Amino acid sequence: MVDTTPLTRAVEHFADRLRAAPQSRLQRGAAAEALGLARELARRAQVLEGLEPREMPDAGMFAAADQITVAGNDLAVVVPGETDVDEAVQLVEEAQKRAGV
Repeated sequence: MVDTTPLTRAVEHFADRLRAAPQSRLQRGAAAEALGLARELARRAQVLEGLEPREMPDAGMFAAADQITVAGNDLAVVVPGETDVDEAVQLVEEAQKRAGV
């Protein structure tokens, strides 16, 4: 069984930081960065499940934290190996740095 704790922790940390961020920070790109991450995590999960990837819709800047949480947890359920977990964690950490939160 693959330990996905590092992935879920990274996603939860980023989501918490987004929820605590002021609206101005979200508008300056943090929400867009989070949406991009959510879309990539969701795409990876769908591919691993053998599904045709569909793009996650933009539900607005105040939903970005929830979107990365859902996509990250979906990926954690299907991720096949430690290397995949490490790659996903790196994606989350890089997105959080770019978002500035």
